[in-house]
Amino acid sequence: MGNTRPSSSHSSQISGLREKYDNELESLSLTTQPLKTLKYFVYALIEYMKKSTSYLLAKGGWHLLIITLIGAVVVFLLAMDGPHEKHIEELRHYVWFVFWWVALGVASSIGLGSGLHTFVLYLGPHIAFFTIKAMQCGRVDLKSAPYDTIQLKRTPSWLDKECSEFGPPIFASSHGLRVPLSSILPQVQLEAILWGIGTALGELPPYFISRAGKTRLDYLLIYVICLELNYSLIF
Repeated sequence: MGNTRPSSSHSSQISGLREKYDNELESLSLTTQPLKTLKYFVYALIEYMKKSTSYLLAKGGWHLLIITLIGAVVVFLLAMDGPHEKHIEELRHYVWFVFWWVALGVASSIGLGSGLHTFVLYLGPHIAFFTIKAMQCGRVDLKSAPYDTIQLKRTPSWLDKECSEFGPPIFASSHGLRVPLSSILPQVQLEAILWGIGTALGELPPYFISRAGKTRLDYLLIYVICLELNYSLIF
């Protein structure tokens, strides 16, 4: 009988801690608690970088060496003048294109508590603009390159051009210009795929943060249970 009271008391404390923890997680967002959210984000980012660096130094020495050599070669090519400049510039456009759409996907997935949805802001309008232009001109070969899309402080080259600049319509019929969906889809699917990859990557930080928080809560609960057992053994 002497052990029942402490056990029920500690059980209620554990339940109270878990409920408090759940309430804090539900109310944690950039709009309600911006400083706390950014602080946890920075802590998680630093922790992730520490673990990644430790892993590379411990098990991935060759990987780190290869990455360093590749980086040195890239810096050397960027600093030197020559016929390779054209290819480097083209590669830079492709890298920025991939980074832009993946980053938009990550931003849409994370949202940082603001409900930001980059499909409505960027990807959706881009697909709509391209579809409208293709229907107006009767052809889909509008882009000068795969990276000729909506980007930061940059509009695609085909958006403001006249249809006569692209040539005569390819998809013409007696009922007017009809461009099949199967022809439009390949022209915009790369951006959509990159954006989708970004949304998937954006789910990883919240997962790791929640996992780390749950692990710490479990350690706290184990500590409380150990205190309860010691208390029960003493009395």
